[in-house]
Amino acid sequence: MAEQPLHEHTLGNGLRVVVCEDHVVPLAAVNIWYGVGSRHEVAGRTGLAHLFEHLMFQGSGNVAEGEHAALLESAGATFNASTSFERTNYYETLPVSHLELALWLEADRMGALPAALTQANLDNQRDVVKNERRQRYDNQPYGTAFERLCRLTFPPGHPYAHTPIGSMEDLDATTLEDCADFFRTWYAPGNAVLSIVGDVDPEATIAAVERYFGGLPVGPTPPPARPGDLGPLTEVRVEKVAEDVPSPAYFAMFPLPTDGGADIEAAELAVEILGGGSGSRLYDRMVRRDQIATEVWAGVTRLAGGPSLAIVDAIGPDAEKIAAVLDEEIARFAEDGPDADETARATAQAERSFLEQTETVTGLANGLSQNATQFGDPARVFTAPGRAAAVTGDQIKDMARHWIKPGARTALTYGGAS
Repeated sequence: MAEQPLHEHTLGNGLRVVVCEDHVVPLAAVNIWYGVGSRHEVAGRTGLAHLFEHLMFQGSGNVAEGEHAALLESAGATFNASTSFERTNYYETLPVSHLELALWLEADRMGALPAALTQANLDNQRDVVKNERRQRYDNQPYGTAFERLCRLTFPPGHPYAHTPIGSMEDLDATTLEDCADFFRTWYAPGNAVLSIVGDVDPEATIAAVERYFGGLPVGPTPPPARPGDLGPLTEVRVEKVAEDVPSPAYFAMFPLPTDGGADIEAAELAVEILGGGSGSRLYDRMVRRDQIATEVWAGVTRLAGGPSLAIVDAIGPDAEKIAAVLDEEIARFAEDGPDADETARATAQAERSFLEQTETVTGLANGLSQNATQFGDPARVFTAPGRAAAVTGDQIKDMARHWIKPGARTALTYGGAS
């Protein structure tokens, strides 16, 4: 994708606005990132960022309970929200004729959500989140693997040691005052980026944003996030998980460079070559040749405030064999590096992923918000393919040698021999 002109503006209250014209279809995507996620939570209140994501749909100063979704649905919008370690985002895509409705709704809950914070709403949404935890994590085969690996990888109290879903105990302990304080601390214009992409006139759109958001108070400066640094892993830490699962499995986590620097590009390409699908080295060795696994996959979770994370999971009956072969393959990769075809395929996959993520107004708006929030530069979204293409085979080899070592990871075993 060629870089598209961006129109940037910062309101007097600190809200950063990014507008990008795309006149292919008469739609507008509205995407707002708040710089708060699970890494900003304090001990005893894990899961509050995700719980608050749900509360944001329960009404606000001028919107009754249930009306936020009803108004968007009546306008033909698709909408949702999500919470991660480092941010919470809210987004809707709708006919451009209803753009101002979306802006009004987002401004109303940014400025006046506490008017709808009731005990009934808190109790209801707390139950929704707890059921989500049961369905997607606790009662799902391997559902807590990522959560367990984070606890193994990061020391207790580290901002990335717990995941956004939070714990049942902390959710039960959350009070209305906790929610109100959380809103006051993090949901201020100066802690947000609003991106709008679609069939819009930039000048008129920025003027509309000024009308709806310009009168909101500045709010307090949010506290700095706790440092996310992690010292190097010097051993293999293994936890055996005593759960009934359909098939025995082995999961591993390797810390990688922080997102935003040059090193993460090479490190992610290394993970792609090692385990990114059926053409990868690990799949070829474990599934095709040795037949010690029926499935193998590896991928990367990029983090901007701490180490990014590589995950490898393999479904197979003998964890010891899988671990030994994993060590052999990563040692061989660190010694030999990728060949030219592997580098080209991994680079092409990176470009394809970028195109898939930004081919719609919805995806591009999210990418603009992400890069503005985390790196201060929304246009950085357009440089992703070039950054991947600039990586050499030697750089991939060096990153693998430094970050993906045979004796430095955390791991889980599920069932079977171990």
